[in-house]
Amino acid sequence: MAQGDLKSMFSNYLEQDSVFKNKDALTPHYKPDEILHRDQQIDDLASILAPALKGNDPSNVFLYGSVGTGKSLIVKHVTEELKTVATNEQVDLNILYINCKMKKVADTEYRLLAKLAEQLGEDVPSTGLATEEIYNRFFEALQDMTGVVIIALDEIDALVKKVGDEFLYNLTRINDDLEDTKVSILGISNDLNFTEYMDSRVKSSLSEEEIIFPPYNALELREILKARTDEAFVEEALKDGVISKCSALAAHEHGDARRALDLLRVAGELAERSEKELVAKEHVDMAQDKIERDRVVETVKQQPKQSKIVLYTILDMIEDTEEEIATGDVYSRYKELCSDLDVSELTQRRVSGLISELDMLGVINAKVISKGRYGRTRQISVDLSQNIREQIEQLVEDKFYL
Repeated sequence: MAQGDLKSMFSNYLEQDSVFKNKDALTPHYKPDEILHRDQQIDDLASILAPALKGNDPSNVFLYGSVGTGKSLIVKHVTEELKTVATNEQVDLNILYINCKMKKVADTEYRLLAKLAEQLGEDVPSTGLATEEIYNRFFEALQDMTGVVIIALDEIDALVKKVGDEFLYNLTRINDDLEDTKVSILGISNDLNFTEYMDSRVKSSLSEEEIIFPPYNALELREILKARTDEAFVEEALKDGVISKCSALAAHEHGDARRALDLLRVAGELAERSEKELVAKEHVDMAQDKIERDRVVETVKQQPKQSKIVLYTILDMIEDTEEEIATGDVYSRYKELCSDLDVSELTQRRVSGLISELDMLGVINAKVISKGRYGRTRQISVDLSQNIREQIEQLVEDKFYL
């Protein structure tokens, strides 16, 4: 595009009427005036945390639910209200919030403790100290506090899977050595089986209460989208059926409100880019394809080398047969590919683990089937468009010069 054409495009954009009134209303960080369809979870969490207002440490509590079911939103809402009341009543209460999945913030035990200590007013370097020293700094910061400290750890399952659960055990035992401060853990997990992988002593020390966040159904998602649409779009910017389509697609994708909001936002952006005054159902179809493509390709980009090789093997085999394939067959072809690439091969058990991880990420589908007295195996299929498959294959080929 010539420079003059570029200037013209930007000028036209400024003159064009936008379909959006407040696009932020369709983003995950937006806090609506009213949180729909989560009254029970709000009441349960508030009841558990309320003892902090009398100086008593609340029970440790874990919130479970898949992505987009409102866990983080409810935690922020309830803790903000709790902090407001505590301030008005002059009650000593500190609430620390950390997203454990954020790189260079809480993706290691050290960074987690450094960030927690920093939120308590302690000046600590983000790297460089011994682990024992960073624990001591965090403990000293807690000792300088009075009252209750609630530590909210969002996506805690991601950190535990990466560094283990020892830090959780240490956090739960820290109350034994504190005099004027009481610490309570509030964990948020996308993995419903999160605690099943923990050491028994960690589970015992947590003694946590649980709050489950079920997926939203299509009707609930439609009501959530309608409320956000009134905030986000100019009046009558959506054609009939757009909200219903976004709701139905997201309900099919595990009742994910974040997914529904993303669909609506991207559909609006695509309509605007094509200089349409109304957002239509075809824009939702285009948005779904774009979001899925971006999500899967970005997920694959972040996978380690061996995982990419396993995935390439699966896609290559599926291309040949277009039928489900067995994990044993994958391993045989994988070994051949490793030999061609001059890469050290993993054991069959480790490759099986990588297949499970790819399944969990939604890149492939791997279902266990029984073969009677011959044991069990997994049949693998791929439910991705040909366009996305080709992008993934190209991504791996460019990396390994296949």
